[in-house]
Amino acid sequence: MPDTHHPKRGSKGYSPRKRARSHIPRFKTWPEREGEPKIQGFAGYKAGMTHAFIMDYRKTSTTSKQEVRVPVTVIEVPPMKVAAVRLYENTSYGLKTLGEVWAGKVEKELERRLPIPKNYEPKEAWKKIDTKDVDDVRLLVYTQPKKVGGVPKKTPELMEVRIGGGTIKERLRYAKKVMGKEVKITEFTTEGEMVDVASITKGKGFQGHVKRWGVKLLHHKNSKHRRMIGTLGPWNPHFVHTNVPQAGQMGYHQRTEYNKRVLKLGENGEEITPNGGFVRYGFVKNEYMVVHGSIPGPVKRLVRFRDSVRFHGTAVEKPEITYISTESKQGA
Repeated sequence: MPDTHHPKRGSKGYSPRKRARSHIPRFKTWPEREGEPKIQGFAGYKAGMTHAFIMDYRKTSTTSKQEVRVPVTVIEVPPMKVAAVRLYENTSYGLKTLGEVWAGKVEKELERRLPIPKNYEPKEAWKKIDTKDVDDVRLLVYTQPKKVGGVPKKTPELMEVRIGGGTIKERLRYAKKVMGKEVKITEFTTEGEMVDVASITKGKGFQGHVKRWGVKLLHHKNSKHRRMIGTLGPWNPHFVHTNVPQAGQMGYHQRTEYNKRVLKLGENGEEITPNGGFVRYGFVKNEYMVVHGSIPGPVKRLVRFRDSVRFHGTAVEKPEITYISTESKQGA
């Protein structure tokens, strides 16, 4: 008798596996927080990975409070600039845009992304908006890739970031304060905090059934092919179901990883750059961020961060790092 227990090969949780529409990842939800108003998101460029020795901060770990060797990812996070303030009203159909107020001066590089009006007065735009109906305040921020040596581009990425904490009036006051100015990574998070990370994975193009889904090779007595599936499904209904593993696009999908610990924030990128620079990236010249573990996507990929939405524990005051490897990665 054949084995009737035959589970499906490959997870269908991310189907359909289409290419991401943009290399800029998106966040659909933002967590609520208490305290003073602050930005709840940031973005940077993945530089590479190395390893570090830290005192294990995980209370339930078998190596708790002992020195352990962990993989870490280095992200270059130069300051971001605030281009506009976007206000929302909560309706029965969800959030609806009330209006936008753009800064009077923005970088010339932003014109590569979208047309910028020359004669624009923010004060007149604020008068046209009734702030009594505002239920949510968000910022339109953009990156400054011209400051990053490892990313060969000048066109900035424009994205939306929520302002959390405080009352609506305090959020509006904070938004007016930072509009047109730079915001740094220290205004978003601190060492020891948990963040969510979103990025676009490494693209692998059009791949076959076996590599894309992990199905078994067909029997050697099969006369026509081996790296294919045995059947496309039953006769009825007369169409192929979507859960049948088939060849197609693999990689270049948006993936979000939850609860990544921020181990270190620094301003001098030379202290974290390995000898000879990161492979296929080069030297870190701006502020940087060290995150515990790996992050989706290749080097140079844009990485977005958000306040954690699933973390319910207590934040670590400051992870104790005894050593971060800066040895050359060229021969690794």
